[in-house]
Amino acid sequence: MWSSPERPAYPHQALAVVLQVRARRLHAMLWRRPNEPFAGAWALPGGPLLGEETLGASVARQLASKVELGHLAHLEQLETRSDPGRDPRGRTVATAYLGLIPSHLDPELPEDTGWHPVEDLPATAFDHGSLVGSAVGRLRAKLSYTNVGFALAPPTFSIAELREIYVAALGYDVAATNLQRVLLRRGVLEPTGETAPPGRAGGRPAALYRFVQAGLEVTDPFAVFRPPCGR
Repeated sequence: MWSSPERPAYPHQALAVVLQVRARRLHAMLWRRPNEPFAGAWALPGGPLLGEETLGASVARQLASKVELGHLAHLEQLETRSDPGRDPRGRTVATAYLGLIPSHLDPELPEDTGWHPVEDLPATAFDHGSLVGSAVGRLRAKLSYTNVGFALAPPTFSIAELREIYVAALGYDVAATNLQRVLLRRGVLEPTGETAPPGRAGGRPAALYRFVQAGLEVTDPFAVFRPPCGR
């Protein structure tokens, strides 16, 4: 790689923050580093950008070693980090992506890789814990003004099931009736005409819904979901 004092060349890494709602909690996918620096610490999937690769192709290649790419319902560029001190081996630039996996899937992961609740992360390498925080912030913001919930939810769901996903992703309680009203008014959801099988307690079968679009779109650019008063 060509460089000069006026135009130095630094290693560039592509990283992925993959999030999924599992057991009613938002989790991030991390792998345990075998080597120094930060041997034994948990890190985001990723690695060096190769000479002929785009960032998108690089992050897809890195993710393919950890999870089947078909499980990702959404992938977008998150941010670039260029702090000279973020890597003890020398200056390294990193561009992170945010990936989302729907809650009904259970991807098979390598032995060195696992899911960790975002509010209770283990010790992480480099600035990867901070990048998870940035990804969670991006997701929570987009849940307010886009239809990104489609990438967290199964193909069909009851409003009660969707509420659990939103509560886990947002980190605070949301009323099911309010969520249903808001998303139907925006045209984000549509009824399937089917109902869920009755539970053990019986009662009226719950209507099933689905997201109208399985791709990201802005639905209300000025909307904000707000936590309950006192939080």
